[in-house]
Amino acid sequence: MSHPIVFISHFKVNGERLDEYLRLTDEVTRQLERQKRRTAAFLSYLDRETSRVTIIHVFADSDAMDLHFEGAAERSGVAMQYLPPSGWEIYGPASDSARKAIREAAQASGATLKVQDDFLAGFLRLSGS
Repeated sequence: MSHPIVFISHFKVNGERLDEYLRLTDEVTRQLERQKRRTAAFLSYLDRETSRVTIIHVFADSDAMDLHFEGAAERSGVAMQYLPPSGWEIYGPASDSARKAIREAAQASGATLKVQDDFLAGFLRLSGS
């Protein structure tokens, strides 16, 4: 049985480049919405102090997450020019390849990584019904 996965990314804001990042994030969001049909949610938040950006991804299962990760190294490399990563969190049974990729990125950047694999209970509504 497949279970949902929540992937959360945290980034430090480089205030001098925030406007550039905000323009980039609009473009990337539209691109992901068109190209990554199995990504259930891609939500980006900026804190009030404009010191941290948090991006939340939701996937119905590990296959959907793996599809989303195709091309992620290139997309992430562009974003990290503007915002250095401070940490990642994975909730749910991500594939071995996804966990490995995130673990390597965390180690390379000095960011934290929190993983909670075992889905216990809950639901994910993909429509308003």
